[in-house]
Formats: sequence, C-alpha cells, structure tokens
Amino acid sequence: MSQDEVADAVRAAVAEAVGVDVDEVTDAATLTHDLGAESIDLLDMLFRIERTVGVKIEAAELAGYIQGGIPDDEFGDPHEVVTARGLAQLKLVMPQIDEAALVGRLRATAVMDLFTTANLVQLVRSRLPVRSA
Repeated sequence: MSQDEVADAVRAAVAEAVGVDVDEVTDAATLTHDLGAESIDLLDMLFRIERTVGVKIEAAELAGYIQGGIPDDEFGDPHEVVTARGLAQLKLVMPQIDEAALVGRLRATAVMDLFTTANLVQLVRSRLPVRSA
C-alpha cells in the first residue's frame, strides 16, 4: 500500500466507524470532538484499520503511543493536568497542538479530544513494515 492508500484507508475506516461521509474526515478533524467518536467507535476504527491495512493497534497501544511510555503520575499532575513533560510528548505525536496555550490547562482526560485523523494516519504509517528498495 502506498502512503496515500494508507491515508485513504484510515479515513474510510474512521468515516465508517462514526457514520459520517469520508469528506468530513479531514486531516485536522479530531476523532472525538469533531467527528463524535466514542470509545466503542475507536475500537471499531482500529478493527477496520487492521482489516484493510493489516496494521493491528490495540486500544491500550493507542494510549501508550500518545503518552509515550511516560508513567501516569509523570504525565499528569495530582490534579490530572498534563505536565510539561507530558505536553512535550504530546507535541511529538500531535505536532498541531499549541503547547504554550495548553500549559497548566490541559486535563489528561481531554487529551484524546486533540487527536486528529492525521495523527491516526501517522500512527498507522509508523507501524507499517519498512519496504526495502
């Protein structure tokens, strides 16, 4: 599969899982906030992606990818606000976020509200086997 085919397959999986037209699944669309995905929809997306692209991603792996292996107590403070270390990790997997605007404000429970279609496409692409030339 080419990079474009992977992106198209991910967009189609997202659209089918949340019941929207594929044209609504833009790179900038957030899965939960803009497209209305709930936990069960995220599982459905991951299943559809596995079926069409051949990349298996468990829900726990998605959370681990976003959190980058940072322990919960270091990712968020005692008030569940994402720490500076957590924000730096989020910037790696979600380059579209404005760290400065989120410092001291982003609750750990709201992180998925920032995860976009483009972020999911990037995750899937990162799990594809490397092709030799």
